Amino acid sequence: MSSETPRVLTDLDDLIAGASPEQGGALWRLAESGRQLDANLVRLPPGASVGEHVENDLDVLLLVVDGGGEIEDGAGGRRTLAPKAVLWLPRTSRRSLRAGPEGLVYLTVHRRRPGMTIRGLASAGREEPGGGGGGGAEPEGGEAPCLLDRVCPGCGRLNERAGAVRCERCGEPLPADSGV
Repeated sequence: MSSETPRVLTDLDDLIAGASPEQGGALWRLAESGRQLDANLVRLPPGASVGEHVENDLDVLLLVVDGGGEIEDGAGGRRTLAPKAVLWLPRTSRRSLRAGPEGLVYLTVHRRRPGMTIRGLASAGREEPGGGGGGGAEPEGGEAPCLLDRVCPGCGRLNERAGAVRCERCGEPLPADSGV
């Protein structure tokens, strides 16, 4: 039996109200140790977008919390997004998001990715999934979900290059990979 008890983690209205409407990126991330899920509250500023991409490994549940915008599938189909819309984004589905004039705030939830480790000196500076000797407890964290570490908090653009430090469009520093 688990010794964990259900608890309230945050209040989404308070988080949204406390952030500037122009602030983009993750407003909140689920960070509880031992969890099996990842969740992120993300804000796209007005007119910002997350470029077309595919999540090959995970289904994602997306709940629009505030603002509005649209989602486009890889075949050119578009759907308007408004608060309380719940979307299932199946793994391997192609999609992009664009915020409307009020911006777009949404919650994503998906299965947690396995932890990342660094292997040996030959791969210094390069993170690879899995292994990595040493035994002990499984490392906390994992790969950033849904390419969130590549979304510019300034302009909302999804950057092409993994590990980029600055946005390819506006030069704004990208969020540090927090490993959640």
